[in-house]
Amino acid sequence: MADFNFELVSPERLLLSERVSEVVIPATEGEMTVMANHAPTMTTIKPGVVTVKAADGKVSRYVVFGGFADILPTGCTLLAESAVPVGELDRAAIDKRIEATKAELVEGSHGDEHKTRLEQFLAELTQLNGIVVAA
Repeated sequence: MADFNFELVSPERLLLSERVSEVVIPATEGEMTVMANHAPTMTTIKPGVVTVKAADGKVSRYVVFGGFADILPTGCTLLAESAVPVGELDRAAIDKRIEATKAELVEGSHGDEHKTRLEQFLAELTQLNGIVVAA
């Protein structure tokens, strides 16, 4: 199976840079599996879990909180707003983000479009909380 370069970057650090055989990313339009020779694509990322299968077969998982991915036939770069390995994330961290989003919604000084985005983000965080806690 062909492999390609994958980088997962957050503002805090470079989390991963290696040769991989596939990456599953939580794109806003649905999960995408990226493999070598993928058609050039740029997509936004919603809160979710990125699953990375290294060239040696080792699988690792990372939680991301939005961002975007730049996919080329030779590689993929995922620029996350925030990202951590699944093992480093606890329920309290997600609960804190959920509460902050709820507080922003209650504030109510937003237009309809911003409110809709906040509601969608809250739904995605709530779903992510169930996924991470179950893992």
